[in-house]
Amino acid sequence: MTDQAVDTSSPAGSARTAGAGEPPDVMASQFFGRERELKSLQEDIERAGLDTLAGRKAPRARVLLIAGRPGSGRSALAAELAARLAEPGDYPDGVFRVALTEPGGERVPGERTARELLGMLSVAAPPGAGEDELSQMVREAFAPLRALILLDDAVDAEQVDPLLPDNPDCLVVATATGPLTGIPDVRPCTIGGMDAGSAVQMLARGIGQVRITVDPRAAQTLTEECGGQPAALALVSGWLAARPGASVADVTKQLLEHQEDSELPSASRPLARAFRLVHDSLPPAAASILRLLALAPAGTADAHTASALAGCSVSAAGTTLDDFVRSGLLRTNGAEPAQYELPGCLVPLVRAVLEERERPAEIQLARARMLERTVRRLQACRAVTDPEDSPARRKLAGLPRSLRFPDPGSAAEWLRVREPSLVAAARLAVRDGDLDTLARRLVAALVRALAVHRGTEEAAPVLYGLHGLVLDVAERRDLPREKAAALLNLADLDAGTGRTREALARYRAALDAGRAANDLYATGRAMESAGGAYAELGDFNRASDWYGRALAQRLGQGERADAARLYGRLGAVHTYAGRYGEALRDWRAAAAGHRRLGDLPAQARALSEAARVQEYAGRPQESLHTCREAVELARRAGDVRLQAALELRLADTLDRLGDPAAARLHRATADRLLVEEGSAYEIRSASIET
Repeated sequence: MTDQAVDTSSPAGSARTAGAGEPPDVMASQFFGRERELKSLQEDIERAGLDTLAGRKAPRARVLLIAGRPGSGRSALAAELAARLAEPGDYPDGVFRVALTEPGGERVPGERTARELLGMLSVAAPPGAGEDELSQMVREAFAPLRALILLDDAVDAEQVDPLLPDNPDCLVVATATGPLTGIPDVRPCTIGGMDAGSAVQMLARGIGQVRITVDPRAAQTLTEECGGQPAALALVSGWLAARPGASVADVTKQLLEHQEDSELPSASRPLARAFRLVHDSLPPAAASILRLLALAPAGTADAHTASALAGCSVSAAGTTLDDFVRSGLLRTNGAEPAQYELPGCLVPLVRAVLEERERPAEIQLARARMLERTVRRLQACRAVTDPEDSPARRKLAGLPRSLRFPDPGSAAEWLRVREPSLVAAARLAVRDGDLDTLARRLVAALVRALAVHRGTEEAAPVLYGLHGLVLDVAERRDLPREKAAALLNLADLDAGTGRTREALARYRAALDAGRAANDLYATGRAMESAGGAYAELGDFNRASDWYGRALAQRLGQGERADAARLYGRLGAVHTYAGRYGEALRDWRAAAAGHRRLGDLPAQARALSEAARVQEYAGRPQESLHTCREAVELARRAGDVRLQAALELRLADTLDRLGDPAAARLHRATADRLLVEEGSAYEIRSASIET
C-alpha cells in the first residue's frame, strides 16, 4: 500500500485497494493509499491542543483541515478518514457531511448550511430564522453528542467558525483550497498529486492490468502528464476503458496534443487537458448534453433534467448519463430514481466549454425547457394525490407516461430526493431575471407540491424561502397583487414563530400592495392580520382599530360570514381591554350574524362569550339567562360536546349565585353528555391569532 489515495468515483467511497489482476471497473468506488496522511490526521486527533498545553479544557471541537486543489482527492480523503473513525465507534452519534460551496463556486449561505445540519439531527429550524440564531441552534444540538462533522469545500474560516460545536467530544474535518486563517489550533494536512505507484494503480483499476504491463513506461508518462491528479486520471482511464483498442501511449500522445489554457494555473492544467480530451472525443449529441448539464440546479440532474436541457427523449438522456458515469464525468448518489452529479472540479470546465460552444439564445432556450419540464413534473407530483375523478387527475392522464407518477408514494419520494435541486432551480430562475413567468409558475407548483406531500407546518422553512423568491420577482416586475400575497404568506410564517413585530411590518406592507392592486381580499386579510398582531403584542386599542377597519370592508362587500367572525374578534380584544360594554355589543352582533347564516354552534359560542362578559361586568343574572340561551342553541344544533361545556359554565355561574343544588344538576347533565359522547370538550374564547 502506497502513501497516496484517491476515490475513483464518489467522495463517500471507502473500499480498500483491489488486486492488480481484477477486471477494469471505472464505476467502482475505490480508495488508494494516503496511509501517511491518514495516519498523520489520526495522530493529530490525539495530540494535545494549545488549550490543553496551557492547562485549560478545550472549549470547542477539534478542527482538522485537509487542504488541496479541486480534483486532488481532498474530499475522498476526508470521507475515508470519517469512515475509519466511525468504524470502531469513536463517534457513535454519527458523521454529518455538508458542502460549503455551490457547484458553480459560490459560497453556500451559512443559514442554509445550518438548516441542513439541523435537518440531519431532526431538529426543527424555525422558518425565517437568521444565521446567528441557527448557528447557535447547531452548537446547542451538538453539545451533548460525540459526532464527526465533515465540512466540504470551505471558502474561508468565516464559513466554518459559526458551525463549530462548543464540545471537545466532537471532531470537525474541513476541506479547503487554502488555510483557514482565524480558527485557532487548526490541524492542516496539505495534499498534492498522487505518487507514481498509486497513480498507476488507479489507472490499472480503470483499464485493467494487462494494458499497463504491456507498456509500463507509457503508463508512468501518462500519470506524470496528469500531474498525479485523481480527477484527471479518472477521466483518461474512462476514455481508455471505452476504447479497448487504444493503448496507453495513444492517450498520452493525444493528451499532449491538447493545448491547455495558458491563463490557468499550472496545477490546474492537467485536469483541463484531460477534460478537453474526453469532451472532444464525445459524439456531438452527447457533448451537447454534457455542456448543458452545467445548467442543472445544484449541479444535480436526473434523466428528465438532461432530456429537457438537450431536447431529447428521457431514455436517450438516461443512457447518455450512464455513459458519462463510466467515463468519470459524472457520479451517482445512490438515490432512486438515479441522480447524477457533476464533480465540483469539473463544473468550471464544463461551464467554460458551454459558453464557448453554445450561443446565448440556445442556453436560454435550454433553461426554459428545463424549467417547463420541472413545472410539469411538480404538477403531476401534486395531482397524483387528488381523487381519481378529479379534473387534476384527468389532466394528469393526458401527460406522457414518463412525466406521470404511478402512486402518491413514488411522487413523495421523488419530491424528497429532488427537493434541494428543485429549490435551487427556483432560486436560479429568479436570479436569472429573464424567465420570471416560468420562475413564478415553478415556485407556485413547488409550494403546492410541498404543502400536499409534507404539510405546510413541516415544510414551513422551505416555504419561507420560496415566498421570499416570489416577493423578489413581484418587486422587480412591479406586480402588487403577487407582492401582497407573498408578504402575507411571509408575515403568517413570522407570526407563527413568534416574530410578531416583523409580521406586523409585513402585514402593513401587504396592505399597501393590496391597495395598489385594488385587491380587496388582500387588504381585508392584511387589516385583520394586523389586528391580530397588535392583539398578540397586547396593544388592544390598535387591535380593535384594525379589526374595525377590516369589519367595515367586509360589511361593505356583504361578506356576512367574515363580518360575524370579525365581530367576535372585536369582542375578544374589548374583553381583554376591560371594555365590557363594547365587548358585549360585539359578541351579540357576532351571535346575530351567525344566526342569520344559520350556524347554530357558532351562535351558541358567541352567546357563551357574551355571558362571560356579562359575568365580568357584574351582571350574573343576565349572564345566567344568556348562557341558558346558548345551551338551548347547542342542544338544537346536536353539538353534544358544546352543550356539555356550556352546562359546566352554567353550573359555575349558579355556584357564584349561591345555588349549589341547581349547579349540581347541571354538572350531572354535563357528565352524562360527556359519557355518551365519550370525550371531553373545552369552550375557548374567540382566537385573536392572525
